[in-house]
Amino acid sequence: QVQLVESGGGLVQAGGSLRLSCAASGRISSINTMGWYRQAPEKQRELVAVISRGGSTGYADSVKGRFTISSDNAKNEVYLQMLSLKPEDTAVYYCNTVHPPPSYWGQGTQVTVSS
Repeated sequence: QVQLVESGGGLVQAGGSLRLSCAASGRISSINTMGWYRQAPEKQRELVAVISRGGSTGYADSVKGRFTISSDNAKNEVYLQMLSLKPEDTAVYYCNTVHPPPSYWGQGTQVTVSS
């Protein structure tokens, strides 16, 4: 019942920046925590950043200090500001719930970082 649409990905050189956006619609009143996940080819999906409805944030060690997650609850949108991108950040990025656990997965948005 929750629809999630990611946008903002693209091709950048190492050291560059991107800002991803996630628009949520549908039945979202029960969502407490949102996150950004990423999946590189032949790797399992990884949770890289989380944000609670109250604004608390957390990050995976691989992105801490470089990525910032934020939200606009009034607009039902979540963002991921990515700085100092590395080739290892190349992946399809998805937004989804953390609590409750994710169910539906959208197409994600491709981030490609060239060396």
